[in-house]
Amino acid sequence: MVNTAAYAPVRSPFEGHASGNRPNAAGKIGVQLTAGMLPSFTLISTWISGLPGLQDALTTVFGDIVPQRIGKTTSTEFGLLARSGPEEFMLVGDDPIDRAAMLRTLIGADIGSVTDLSHARCRIHIEGAQCRTLLNKLFALDLRETAFAIGDIAMTGTHHVPSTLHRLDADAFDLYVFSTYAYDQLATVLDAAQEYGVALQPG
Repeated sequence: MVNTAAYAPVRSPFEGHASGNRPNAAGKIGVQLTAGMLPSFTLISTWISGLPGLQDALTTVFGDIVPQRIGKTTSTEFGLLARSGPEEFMLVGDDPIDRAAMLRTLIGADIGSVTDLSHARCRIHIEGAQCRTLLNKLFALDLRETAFAIGDIAMTGTHHVPSTLHRLDADAFDLYVFSTYAYDQLATVLDAAQEYGVALQPG
């Protein structure tokens, strides 16, 4: 007998939220949201003494563009590479190529760990004229460009649930959330955006 469960399509944790426009009382849409799963999300980490070896390995893969400061990112041929912590990087790709397998050929257990978290992370894209006002309601972050530059990421969260905010432009952001909490985190963003008018599209 064939195990059909093994071939079941992956269910988006955002399923159940109605897409479409939700204008405010003035009939305006000030925030546009797109919510969906990530094709590829890889976490690369090590311990304090292992950082030089990990940076050397990453330089072999990506060249001299590996972010040196926490919160900085760079675009690579394999996707967005971000320095997400003192001994941690994340690599976000927009196609389902197995980046973890590629990285493990250079990052062995003696250097660090490479974990495929594509099933465990989702993305909420937030943009529009009122998006910064919305984000200021939810996150304790200084969103001025002098403090949070275009391209930077910041670890943050709502209601004690962690997430990562990536600034794409003056009024455009990606919010990376845990799949476990994604449905409720999108609900929180939708509720906070209602006064500005919000449009939701599936990712």
